[in-house]
Amino acid sequence: MANDPMKQFEIKKILELPQIAGQDISFTNSSLWMVIGVVAVIVFFALTTKGKLIPGRMQSLGEMSYEFIANMVKDTTGPEAMKFFPFVFCLFFFILFANIIGMNPYAFTTTSHLAVTVAMALFTIGIVIVAGIWKNGFKWFKIFVPSDLPLPMYLLIVPIEIISFLSRPVTLAVRLFANMTAGHVMLKLFAIFIAFLVGKGGLMAGAAIVPIIGTLGLVALEFLVAGLQAFVFAILTCVYLNDVYHVDH
Repeated sequence: MANDPMKQFEIKKILELPQIAGQDISFTNSSLWMVIGVVAVIVFFALTTKGKLIPGRMQSLGEMSYEFIANMVKDTTGPEAMKFFPFVFCLFFFILFANIIGMNPYAFTTTSHLAVTVAMALFTIGIVIVAGIWKNGFKWFKIFVPSDLPLPMYLLIVPIEIISFLSRPVTLAVRLFANMTAGHVMLKLFAIFIAFLVGKGGLMAGAAIVPIIGTLGLVALEFLVAGLQAFVFAILTCVYLNDVYHVDH
């Protein structure tokens, strides 16, 4: 067993490919598990969207998932934002499945890498900016200029609004990355501690029951965090999509 809790996040090349414009595009373990996550989502909804007149448990689960995300988009952003439903839907389930798959001891947690979370965060904010300008033209930039304020206040409020907007991809990316990384590091540390106590034998081995119970509790918490972080990322995406339809504030 590796004693370095950070080793589980190491990127390893599976298929080395020639560089393009000086960039390494080799197929890695991270790429592999992202593909597995996408395939898992496709298989899940292939099994839960058979369209039977009387839905079974799997189909009911798929329908509830659909309604859950649809209501999230409608309640947070409004019915007009339903055109973004496919994006929010895919984003939520990609993160959810990536997080849950990463709980497997032999799997790789793709959302524990900033490269992945930053890419999703920048793409999300990019969609907000492009859609906002496409729909409102340059009036979209009024989101940085609150209405009905005394003129001197704009010198303070406008920079704050701009900084707040620019911090969105940072908070989106770092929140998901930090939660998944911290949880997996804690699980690894508990596992190392248990192995150490068992290896000592005698009373020390008996004392391993305490970290074992703690590990079980931590695993349950990590599954909760896996779902919660997918939800937080998706609902914040819906909140940010408000800027496409509600320019004046």
